[in-house]
Amino acid sequence: MHSQRQIKIAPSLLAADFAHLADEVKKVEKAGCEMLHIDVMDGHFVPNLTVGPAVIRSIRKVTTLPLDVHLMIEAPEKYLKDFAAAGANHLTVHAEACEGHLGRVIEGIRSQGVGCGVSLKPASPLRQLEGFLDQIDMVLLMTVNPGFGGQVFMPEVLPKIEELRKRFSRDIEVDGGINKETAKDALRAGANVLVAGSAIFGKPDARQAIEDLRGYA
Repeated sequence: MHSQRQIKIAPSLLAADFAHLADEVKKVEKAGCEMLHIDVMDGHFVPNLTVGPAVIRSIRKVTTLPLDVHLMIEAPEKYLKDFAAAGANHLTVHAEACEGHLGRVIEGIRSQGVGCGVSLKPASPLRQLEGFLDQIDMVLLMTVNPGFGGQVFMPEVLPKIEELRKRFSRDIEVDGGINKETAKDALRAGANVLVAGSAIFGKPDARQAIEDLRGYA
């Protein structure tokens, strides 16, 4: 199923060494990934704090890769302009954080001239995307509960990927617990964009790690 669709690997910078962030970015860029995934957490929508626009701006200076910015934050509409201006190529918001006004948030992302994605937590039903699928470029289905890296992939999300793929022809991204084994399951279900942290940054050979995720090895 996935063979007709380009498989894209998006290393998650949450797993990178932030003391040497530019080097880490260049390492995975040379290793052949398609984009960089950057998790933005506010300590409210999820119980963790990460980076803001200033870090995005710094990353933008050292790479030409698309920056896939995942906003795990409350009231994301307040910050779309800031993240787009910092260099994000793609902004993904959570449907759960935009209840009742997701359409307006999607319009807000579009107005910034960047790609638009919507994410769902593992327990959130696909019906939260009803009426919006034709307006977005990517759906990100979380395969762990968002907030922390290093969690175990939740196989109960696989049927949701399969169901979404029947109705959505664009990018389906998965994030959480992605490694060589779970990547195969996610791709088989219909995902084509794999976010991986420790499965790339935790390995001695980033290029081999990326090829393993694609299933070449």
